[in-house]
Amino acid sequence: MLGDDLLEENKPLAPLTTLGVGGPARWFLEATTEEQIAEAAAWTREKGVRLFVLGGGSNLVVSDAGFDGLVLHVALHGVLSQEAGGESGHRIYRVAAGEDWDRLVQTCVDENCAGIECLAGIPGSVGGTPVQNVGAYGQEVSSTIERVRAFDLATHEWVELGAWECRFAYRRSRFNTAHRGRFVVTRVDYRLTPGGAPTLTYADLQREFEADAPPSLAEVAATVRRIRQAKGMLLLDGDPDCRSAGSFFKNPMVSEEQAARLAEISAKQPPRYPTQAAGKVKVPAAWLIEQAGFTKGSALGNAGISTRHTLALINRGGATAGEILALAERIRTAVEERFGIVLEMEPVLLGF
Repeated sequence: MLGDDLLEENKPLAPLTTLGVGGPARWFLEATTEEQIAEAAAWTREKGVRLFVLGGGSNLVVSDAGFDGLVLHVALHGVLSQEAGGESGHRIYRVAAGEDWDRLVQTCVDENCAGIECLAGIPGSVGGTPVQNVGAYGQEVSSTIERVRAFDLATHEWVELGAWECRFAYRRSRFNTAHRGRFVVTRVDYRLTPGGAPTLTYADLQREFEADAPPSLAEVAATVRRIRQAKGMLLLDGDPDCRSAGSFFKNPMVSEEQAARLAEISAKQPPRYPTQAAGKVKVPAAWLIEQAGFTKGSALGNAGISTRHTLALINRGGATAGEILALAERIRTAVEERFGIVLEMEPVLLGF
């Protein structure tokens, strides 16, 4: 049974998020074992209170009123790697959900295992990667995830889900759509390729290496971090552009007809990103925001747009969650009125 000595009351949540806004959690538990997670689930069920799972806090906006429930911070640690069975030549990394994501990327790069090198510099913990199907610069974790271990809050049983059972799509999985809030991820298994070539499908990376010999995994990861830093998307102490929740809006996927309409309205050809969806193209949300009249550095009270990337909404110092969402809504409205496209917010909203 969960001991009261493990629970904290009225725990401030803003310091546990990269955006740094929001009120406290009524109850808070930092779980370092799977047993504590199961006990926390039983406790919330018995008490009739809501449960929210907190990872690295990098993709989260907490309400100014906080959260009137139990926030469960998953702090499980450990990385185990082993050769995959058969003749595939792959290597399996079994990683606890509380491990720092960027540290894992660097470990795999140092061990010359390809598959997640383009995801360097992304803040947060391993447990959040299958939930959002984290992706950037031509890679998504869904292409490497083999299995997810989780506690099912509906059945109160431990489950291990294969990649196909996770129902991955662009920035989506069953964990943040049909079964949002049902599972507590405790471990993710990744299948990587020792000695594999880096992924260079993204235009930014192709430009960096077009005149050079094929780059190493380490060179690609370092370049991705440098690009992210230039866009204010790399967490650095003392950098005000880092007080954000990362990309605040998802890049919309539109039809060819819609893309042509965007070019007609703006008198400019919109950039396009690769996508596997038939008949669809991915258009940068940042481009739509800029074409709707917003510029880097724009502000609304203590909330603002990063001076380096239009897609990042930042806490300029002392911002409230209300100010952040007011700015987000102003942007969404302007983009919809000009282009007829509704931008979808990427961060999780807690306590609203």
